[in-house]
Amino acid sequence: MARGLAALTGATGFLGRQVARELARQGWRVRVLTRRDPIHADWRGFEPEVVAGDLSDPAALAALTRGADVVIHAAGLVKARRLEDFARVNAEGAATIAAAAGDAHLLLVSSLAAREPQLSPYAASKRAGEDAARALVGDRLTVVRPPAIYGPGDREILPLFRAAARTPVLPVFADHARTALIHVEDAARQVAALADMTPQGATHALSDSRPEGYGWAEIMRTAAEVMGGRPRLVRTPGAVVHGLAAASVLRRLAGGAPIFTPGKARELLHPDWSVAPHERAAGLPQPEFDLSTGLAQTARWYRAAGWLPREFVTAALQTVENPELHD
Repeated sequence: MARGLAALTGATGFLGRQVARELARQGWRVRVLTRRDPIHADWRGFEPEVVAGDLSDPAALAALTRGADVVIHAAGLVKARRLEDFARVNAEGAATIAAAAGDAHLLLVSSLAAREPQLSPYAASKRAGEDAARALVGDRLTVVRPPAIYGPGDREILPLFRAAARTPVLPVFADHARTALIHVEDAARQVAALADMTPQGATHALSDSRPEGYGWAEIMRTAAEVMGGRPRLVRTPGAVVHGLAAASVLRRLAGGAPIFTPGKARELLHPDWSVAPHERAAGLPQPEFDLSTGLAQTARWYRAAGWLPREFVTAALQTVENPELHD
């Protein structure tokens, strides 16, 4: 069923690629803003309309949003060489796209981290982007806050899989902490569903079938099972986590853009990243992946892409291809 025109930023990113594909699958005409050729394996079977440019190009933004029924802003930074880059891209970028959206429904992909803006420059920039967009478009805004997203193509969680296969010990943070998670394909389906809903100026959080979240021991144990490993889980003091994050400042000084920063350490150690019932939108698609099947499918993709050696994912392949082997 044809649903109209969806304009999308961040379409070449980890989540954005899946959102573009899901929108097309649901019958939207998809237009994307990109600085480079958007051809990707995830987009087999459809060709989005492409507008060349970025958020700093007013002409490109006008071309992107012209005639759009919904504008989905999925572009953003999760790591940065300079802390001020978070504000420039995540906060100012949201304001820029909001100003260009016209009368369209604006769907802003934020982060569950925006719930706690004091924790990190990233979280603060995501909250600032929400506030800026709301000031400009009011009730035509829908804010969506995904929790930690994982799945095929995600390089940030890849070290966890390698560690689960290779190392005898995995860390466990904050014994009583709860962390909601969602597979990227489930996140894309839920974002696409929100695009089709009447905007009411609301903020909604996403989650898999466990909105109450997972403990760190369960996350680490499941990753180890998927990889066929049996590492020992060791409680890691917060001081150690903060110390490791502080060392990442040296990488930034050397020109890198580390993901594990002091701010990220504070996010990691925060005790409550669960999703409460009032934060969830009614009528969203039910998740297709739980933690074990989602991590197994991700490991299988890593192996097929050559990101993990074949011998590291035997258990993952068995779980995905023979679900009855996993309780």
